[in-house]
Amino acid sequence: MRTAAFLGLVLSLTLSASAAAMPDHLSKPQYVAPQDTIPAPQDIAYPGTMQLEVDARDHDQGIFRVTQTIPVAKAGPLTLLYPEWLPGNHAPRGEIEKLTGLEFTAGGQTLAWVRDNVDVFAFHLTVPEGVSQITATFQFVSATMENQGRIVMAPSMLNLRWHQVSLYPAGYYVRQIPVQATAIYPDGWQAASALRPKSTSGNSIVYEKTDYDTLVDSPVFAGQYFQTIALTSRVHLNIVADDAKFLQPSKTQIAPHVALVKEAEALFGSHPYDRYDFLLALTEDMGGIGLEHHRSSENGVDREYFTDWDSGPGRRNLLPHEMTHAWNGKYRRPAGMWTPDFRQPMRDNLLWVYEGQTQFWGYVLGARSGLYSKQDTLDAFAAIAADMDLRVGRTWRPLVDTTHDPIIAARRPKPWSSWQRSEDYYNEGLLIWLEADQIIRRESGGRKSLGDFARSFFGGRNGDWGVRTYEEQDVVTALNAVQPYDWAAFIADRVHATSSEAPKNGLALGGYRLVFVDTPSAYILANDKRRKQLDLSHSIGLVMGGKGLIKSVIWDSPAFRAGLKAGLTISAVNGKAYSDAALKQAIEENRGQDGPIEIFAKNGEAYHNFMVDHSGGLRYPALEKNTEEGADQEGGIDRLLQPRTR
Repeated sequence: MRTAAFLGLVLSLTLSASAAAMPDHLSKPQYVAPQDTIPAPQDIAYPGTMQLEVDARDHDQGIFRVTQTIPVAKAGPLTLLYPEWLPGNHAPRGEIEKLTGLEFTAGGQTLAWVRDNVDVFAFHLTVPEGVSQITATFQFVSATMENQGRIVMAPSMLNLRWHQVSLYPAGYYVRQIPVQATAIYPDGWQAASALRPKSTSGNSIVYEKTDYDTLVDSPVFAGQYFQTIALTSRVHLNIVADDAKFLQPSKTQIAPHVALVKEAEALFGSHPYDRYDFLLALTEDMGGIGLEHHRSSENGVDREYFTDWDSGPGRRNLLPHEMTHAWNGKYRRPAGMWTPDFRQPMRDNLLWVYEGQTQFWGYVLGARSGLYSKQDTLDAFAAIAADMDLRVGRTWRPLVDTTHDPIIAARRPKPWSSWQRSEDYYNEGLLIWLEADQIIRRESGGRKSLGDFARSFFGGRNGDWGVRTYEEQDVVTALNAVQPYDWAAFIADRVHATSSEAPKNGLALGGYRLVFVDTPSAYILANDKRRKQLDLSHSIGLVMGGKGLIKSVIWDSPAFRAGLKAGLTISAVNGKAYSDAALKQAIEENRGQDGPIEIFAKNGEAYHNFMVDHSGGLRYPALEKNTEEGADQEGGIDRLLQPRTR
């Protein structure tokens, strides 16, 4: 009877589903997949050299004016592409909407073009008989306000990014397309790039011929207030500033930048570049950036980088991070993240190596070089570990899934980032690699470390700025070659599985434990100052963004349970007018008390009281040395941060 009843239920559900289907009398189209009319890239030589001229003088209105000559081998269909999937962005970030005024001519006649109706980054045109080259003219109208995108032209500097101001022919690997670029800069400005100038005439620079892949990987910083400093014979620090008064680095300040280069080359045991150029902008006018390239990096920091040096490390971990990418991310690259052109999608699932280990070595090299003090580095590790613990979304979303976040979220703000998760592969990756380093030290009796992995896996021939790809199994194999261990299980547990807390075991193995104190570290204070915020994540669970505005709320924190959310404006705390100081005082005065903290906040035109149940006072993360009997007075983390070249 039970079986008959079950079959009857199934039949009933089936009939119900059939009845719910679209009625037969309605029109029902059939899907026809669009035909891909764009040639696939081939590893063959392109017939001729593109000529690209960029007039970058209109920095007042932010307009780049482009003339590009493209040789063609025969008449007939031609497809030109605008770069879409950009290396280092881990996502399709090409700003096609800013390409304007596009015209094609050949032999004195205008050529009609049509945009592909599937891939909007592709343009189709027909080359007439007897034509050997076509000319494209257009403008790249760069952002003039932050809500339009990153500002790349400012009153006293600019960032020329070749992918924004050029097209390339479909059907070829970009490394097979020769190009010679010319840039015209504002009068009196100087420029720096990994590209070498072939000739200079006034404010016009003709760069040496290269391939299109290398061109896109070689951006320019140019500016009115400019200085180049040789850190070594191969590596230069090129600085542009909003004003000359910010361009005053002292020998004492340059010394750790020199040490950074020496420490990095000592760590990896090689240099995968012929020359490396740091492009460093000290600015509040041009948009901030931190982007890796093989022989250079784009770095945007506060204009007081040098003049406010003694107030804290600020963004001094940016340069160590971006330089590490010359080895990890550029020379050695996940196979899914290398593509033959800028149209093929990238697969980001190994960003926990690409960015995670780079984040790790960035902080380590910052400490070894002296750009960061040891205490600042320990404070950074504490803040990172504690903040990752607040990413409670790890209970449903494993770390590997966050590697897709550059594509999923495009770095847009999130309402509940601690539950949604974000690009956690950076800092959680750091914790994973810290633990791996400490395991190697323990298992080898202190004879080896993750530095041995770095040399064997990321090292190579000096001057080889090509690309060697890898898969996850290659990482496991290389770790086992350094120190046998169940690295496959280690990675599976920390990268591919969900969990209830951040992987903090590296701290304990390294001789430290995470604790909470009632006073913020200099690192936290400097971070809050730079971000113009007040971080109370570890007490009531919110971050204030200035003028009483709630910037974010931690999922399932006291603030969350009280009903607070990002975007509300706090007017009063415990009956007193809001200020950051008043909120901190209310939190501390409620330490050990039974009653809630009363927060009066505005949401649109409505006001509401929120009762926040928190009696733990102010809480800030810190690292405490393990001083138990028998503990090593100099732990693995202490050894990790020691300089190697001084």
